[in-house]
Amino acid sequence: MMKTFILIASLFLLSGVGAGAFGAHALSDMLKESGREMTFDTAVRYQMYHALGLLAVAILFNHLPEATNWLNWSGWLMVGGIFIFSGSLYLLVLTGIRLFGAITPIGGVAFIAAWACLFIAAWQS
Repeated sequence: MMKTFILIASLFLLSGVGAGAFGAHALSDMLKESGREMTFDTAVRYQMYHALGLLAVAILFNHLPEATNWLNWSGWLMVGGIFIFSGSLYLLVLTGIRLFGAITPIGGVAFIAAWACLFIAAWQS
């Protein structure tokens, strides 16, 4: 699972940098015009934070071998949270469909649960 999480985190980090650059340059006028610049920045920022968190989870597999179940949960919740939280915000910004914003909190709950699982993994070790 460690290698899987490292690969996924790397892709999220790569695409997060790309999305940030794309938003700052190619979408800059559209984002400012629509007033969604801050929303796009939030999506990129949370994607990057949690991709780094996913890397940390992957590294901890070697340090907390007795907590692999909780680390698995933490990692997959971060993956799901990135898709749901950041993904819904990207879709909201790019399409203007406000329904996507209603999905965003589900991703936020996944992030909270991921960090709670990481806490439990450390506590049990």
